[in-house]
Amino acid sequence: MESSSAVAAEQQLSNDVEAAADTSGYRLSTPQDPNGIGKYYQGRQIAHVMGHEGAEWLERGDRQEEERTDVLLRELKIKPTDVVADIGAGTGYFSFRISPLVPQGKVLAVDIQPEMIKYLSDHKAANNAQNVQPILSTVQNPNLPASSVDLVLIVDAYHEFDHPREMMRAIRNSLRPTGRVALVEYRGEDPNVPIKRIHKMTEAQARKEMEALGMVFVENIKSLPQQHLLIFRKS
Repeated sequence: MESSSAVAAEQQLSNDVEAAADTSGYRLSTPQDPNGIGKYYQGRQIAHVMGHEGAEWLERGDRQEEERTDVLLRELKIKPTDVVADIGAGTGYFSFRISPLVPQGKVLAVDIQPEMIKYLSDHKAANNAQNVQPILSTVQNPNLPASSVDLVLIVDAYHEFDHPREMMRAIRNSLRPTGRVALVEYRGEDPNVPIKRIHKMTEAQARKEMEALGMVFVENIKSLPQQHLLIFRKS
């Protein structure tokens, strides 16, 4: 039987490991919110990923009215020749709407779930979207070609990345010199936005995390009823 001092020392070591943040800004600890994974980045607890079982919510009929997704697409000022990467593409809600906006370009529809990649592939023809290219991501790499993307769009997905530092570093490397990142997240500053707190982000937190990787804040386009539309570019 272990001595009480040995058990105490082992427990203290475990606590130290849990509480310690490495130089990348990560920290493991007991979840403060049961909807989180117990991993923190730059002080923010990372949320559980919404699985493919939630596909119907992504395609809900009132989404355009509720989120003004039409306004979001207009504000992105996408050019016909752009290569757009839709990160966390899911069912392709945005990918298939961006497709006709880039007739001389393409949409890289990135998702971590094979079920979503199959959904995207199966629905390309019905959406007349042959310029949509589904890409299976890993948790650390979206598998985008280097220096080739004009716009990276991340809608309500970044807060669920369990390796945000590695993912954003890879995303930054995929951008052309004039490339942009459009980060869309429910406003964490607004208690009236009817979303669980862990699934929202403040502008300050988003900027802190992006700027830690050398991204430069351009603007917060305040046209959406519930979400931030934050634009970043390479430094």
